[in-house]
Amino acid sequence: MKKIYTIVLFSAFCLRGNAQQDPQYSLYQFNQMILNPAYAGSREGFSAVASNRQQWVGFNDAPRTTCASIHTPIMSKNIGLGLTLTNDLMGPRDVTSIYANVAYMLKITNHTRLSFGLNAGYNRYQFHFDKITWKEGEAPSDLFSNQTSGTLDINGGLYLKSRNYFVGVSASHINNPSAYSYDAGKVTYKLQTHFFITAGYSFILDKDVVFAPTVLVKLVDGHMNSDINANFFLMKKMWLGAFYRTGYGPGMLFQYYITNPLRVGMSYDTGLQAARRLGPSFELMLGYDFAGTKAKMVNPRFL
Repeated sequence: MKKIYTIVLFSAFCLRGNAQQDPQYSLYQFNQMILNPAYAGSREGFSAVASNRQQWVGFNDAPRTTCASIHTPIMSKNIGLGLTLTNDLMGPRDVTSIYANVAYMLKITNHTRLSFGLNAGYNRYQFHFDKITWKEGEAPSDLFSNQTSGTLDINGGLYLKSRNYFVGVSASHINNPSAYSYDAGKVTYKLQTHFFITAGYSFILDKDVVFAPTVLVKLVDGHMNSDINANFFLMKKMWLGAFYRTGYGPGMLFQYYITNPLRVGMSYDTGLQAARRLGPSFELMLGYDFAGTKAKMVNPRFL
């Protein structure tokens, strides 16, 4: 049975507009390569992370994102290489992506490095327009047929890290590829450039307590929102945190080291006021740091 979508949801994946097109992540700080290609190789060893986000649970055909990434330093840890696979579902839009990352790490001091990163990838878009129910006479019949297209995509970033802080700046869809166009551009899906700014600092309060606030700023087509996090690293085993996403609402997260290399994480967030009716969102992640990665060091780059 065809489902009826609200105008707001439809505009997010079909009409040219101001909606954020990239997936939403609440656990970005534990896998920053999903936002910034310059992060590749920064964990000083081979690292792998898989995650799944279920957004607005209870709302039909709400966004669902699955991501897997690997990265490692090479050549005396001056070069970082990475690979990211993503599947992002939202209503009738289904996107499968693969990206290859490369980063160059410039040593500034003994404990500070500046990385320059690029990634390039391929996005396969499937638009299942037959899931949408239109009012009679509002849409031409050929729009109901499923559409498939592919785009090449380029992203770039900078990442500055030290023993107790990090700062990252990145941009996605630098080439602004077009994934769908109908009726001479009246109905389009063109990727807008997204800008991301991340920053964090670690305060050692006690040998078993580290306070590490972080911030993520997202800018798309002149619109901005932010995630403001307060995180605590406890007993060198567990991260606990709370955050607030502007224009949406609060959330909480944790990450736990089951063993030195193996870690699991989860987040929960919910909207306020009208956004609360969409339902809560959950995110799960699993990470593994292979030999050589100093995963439990008290250092913000290992968030």
